[in-house]
Amino acid sequence: MTGSAVIMKPCPRCDTENGFLRPEEIAQRLKETHIDPSLAAEEDVYIKRLEECEKCDSLKEKVLCSHCGCFVMFRARPGKSRCPHPGGNKWARITPLAVSFLFTVVFASCAVQSKPVIPGAKENYKVPPAPEFSAVSVHDPSVFLSENKEFYVIGSHLASAKTTDFINWQQVTKDWNNKPNMFYPQDNKDQAIQTVQSQITDVMRGAKNALGFFASDIHRMPNGKFYHYYCLTSSWYCSVIGLAIADNIEGPYITQGLIVRSGEAADNSMTPDGKTGRWSIAAHPNCIDPQVFFGRDNKTLYMVYGSWSGGIFILELDPDTGMLKAGSAVNEENGGYGRKLIRNSHSSIEGPYIIYSSQTQYYYLFVSYGGLAANGGYNIRVFRSRNADGPYEDASHPGSDMGKEMDYSAHYNYGVKIMGGYKFNSLPGEPDRAGTGFLSPGHNSVYHDSSVGRYFLVCHQRFEGRGEYHEVHVREMFLNEDGWFIASPFRYDAGDVRSFKDSAIPGTWKLINHGKLNNTAVSVSGAFQFTDNGRIKSFKTEMSSAEGTWSLGSDGKIANIVINGILYKGVFLRCYDEDQKQWVQAFTALSDDGIALWGAGYGWR
Repeated sequence: MTGSAVIMKPCPRCDTENGFLRPEEIAQRLKETHIDPSLAAEEDVYIKRLEECEKCDSLKEKVLCSHCGCFVMFRARPGKSRCPHPGGNKWARITPLAVSFLFTVVFASCAVQSKPVIPGAKENYKVPPAPEFSAVSVHDPSVFLSENKEFYVIGSHLASAKTTDFINWQQVTKDWNNKPNMFYPQDNKDQAIQTVQSQITDVMRGAKNALGFFASDIHRMPNGKFYHYYCLTSSWYCSVIGLAIADNIEGPYITQGLIVRSGEAADNSMTPDGKTGRWSIAAHPNCIDPQVFFGRDNKTLYMVYGSWSGGIFILELDPDTGMLKAGSAVNEENGGYGRKLIRNSHSSIEGPYIIYSSQTQYYYLFVSYGGLAANGGYNIRVFRSRNADGPYEDASHPGSDMGKEMDYSAHYNYGVKIMGGYKFNSLPGEPDRAGTGFLSPGHNSVYHDSSVGRYFLVCHQRFEGRGEYHEVHVREMFLNEDGWFIASPFRYDAGDVRSFKDSAIPGTWKLINHGKLNNTAVSVSGAFQFTDNGRIKSFKTEMSSAEGTWSLGSDGKIANIVINGILYKGVFLRCYDEDQKQWVQAFTALSDDGIALWGAGYGWR
């Protein structure tokens, strides 16, 4: 059921404060409801009971029994439960054998089925080898290409890893832990440049924690050198961003000094221009999380940065030195901190990353919302602009300027949420997915392979039941027909099947709606049948009122999914499902107001 609350008499078993449950509350209570398997109705009996309820004229709002005041999804689950209809128990004749026979009849004659069916099962796909993913841990991974055509990621604590294919990874450096590695900045022979130790001393003036190297960014410049933009911090406000340059990937990286600093030490708390006033948590940036990129002209160099505090900012850099560009009007704004792209007042917005797409002629600003811990609700958002330095808009606020207009008290309503924590629930016959829920994806970077027109989203990922352990994960991204990025529901697997026939789509699908909230628990999938005639019906065990349509574009790629009147635009895919160890049909799509919808086909054989 969608759209409105279900009104009911107060029930002590649901214990609702106002006498109703909203759709998300129903889903959550179903998720939390546990019953001894020996006391539960067999699955086929449960399905048939729900089918009887759906046909009953006493069913209110498609979920509520008017006779007992209970949600039928709960009433039908216990094995000894009785139908409360005054005309008699409508479940009395249901037995496991009768239901099994009914399944045989339904499967032979009806497109809307109550048993999982594999989408694409009859297609003659060339099955590629299963990808063998290897695990590395780099928090806040920023991707760049070395002179040897290897992809590196560097992140917080100077940890790094490398790969040639985004599947097989090798750890290069581990977290710093006070032991300098090859990315640790070295002193410059020029005595006019602040030593690394003096930079550290500057940061430690406001020490509330130990010294930390937070998210780094390395950019290989046109001169072939590697520019390492590092940040140091001792708290959530005393921070600096500096630059170190190396001739090759292994270093040494020689510091060029500091670019920008933040904090509130008594004698050194002024804004960079020295005249605007004291640093303010509500107005000015925490100087961490830098990312450097060239504009569309391949000449103008920018650095975007910021975490929580006053928001996300951008500065112009000198492409020759990599330091601040003199005379830049953008750099003079906000007391010398540069232009504000996203306004904030210490809400959870951080990890900016900007890329330009010549395909749409937009700049895309990626950020992460929420807390980075497993239970923090980290999630990835994106905004876009015609100009590198803004203004940036989102799908539900077109034409807006997030640097001036975002309501940071409800910041979760802003930004296209590409993905948050999620889990594809198992269907009958599939392996149990316990422990394979994905939590707090975030602080991403993006690599664009212009030779093949592919975009890759690189982020760190946590997991259900594994504490704060995290891995680097890569997903392919696509631009939908409205020019917004959407991400694959599965990791990048090197598969290349991207065009399909209509016959590849019908079957049982698991759908995840990512919504807009910073979800601290996984968003779980619901099951639906995609029929041969382009209809979408709820899978019977879900007892959801969601209905809609699907269509495949004439190119065999474009997906148009309509659920409850909302159109989601995206692409169909074929992906490797690590849990099932099978290649499955999939799709990723986005609504007009920026809600991401993922689909994964049932694939157990």
